[in-house]
Amino acid sequence: MSVLDHLRELRKRLLWTLPGVLAGVVAGWLLYDPMLGYFGRMLSAVGDTAPQLNFQTIGGALDLKFSVAVWLGLILSSPWWILQIVLFIGPGLRHREKLFVASFGLSGVALFLAGAYVGTLAIPQAVEALMSFVPDQAAVLLRADGFISFCTKLIMAFGLSFLTPEILVGLNFAGLLSGQAMLKGWRIAVIVSFVFAAIVNPVPNPIPMIIQALAIVALYFLAVGISALHDRRRARRTPT
Repeated sequence: MSVLDHLRELRKRLLWTLPGVLAGVVAGWLLYDPMLGYFGRMLSAVGDTAPQLNFQTIGGALDLKFSVAVWLGLILSSPWWILQIVLFIGPGLRHREKLFVASFGLSGVALFLAGAYVGTLAIPQAVEALMSFVPDQAAVLLRADGFISFCTKLIMAFGLSFLTPEILVGLNFAGLLSGQAMLKGWRIAVIVSFVFAAIVNPVPNPIPMIIQALAIVALYFLAVGISALHDRRRARRTPT
């Protein structure tokens, strides 16, 4: 394909991507109230010191709803726009390479959504632990956009951390990292996993941090196993 043909194909895929993303944004707009109610119930469960969400400007509620709708829309529509990326690069790949790209895309979406779900489970514990430092005689007024931003960043951190095995396996399939090298660096991987979990996890209680770190470590060793099997197959195909 010529450069112009590639540009036309890119324009086509972008045009196909827009309806899916817009549909996701509409779904995110409709899911905003249930999500805000879910986060609000987390705050009300704290007890007497339960904070109240407040908006600093007259248009703050609308701005927050639009931002959350876009954020949810990108997540909900991720299978669609990832598919468009695969279809764009697909013509330049062999059949087996297409299967690899498709499997990596689908597994990436599944891993990210699984991590995001775990992040939503960690939010109530984070809220309860952090609110325990508020004195009994104090009242807490939370900025709605700040609280939602805290929740979304925590969810994104968990989601991205669950992509660790796919990144490692991708480097292995590209010939940049062997399974044996990953296995030799398992001690560093464990330390990095716990440091990362300690940084992104705002809960003073060590239990959620340990659970997240152990999940990342388990995914790391899963990537090591997949990479070792791939290295063995590649060694068999290589003529001696």
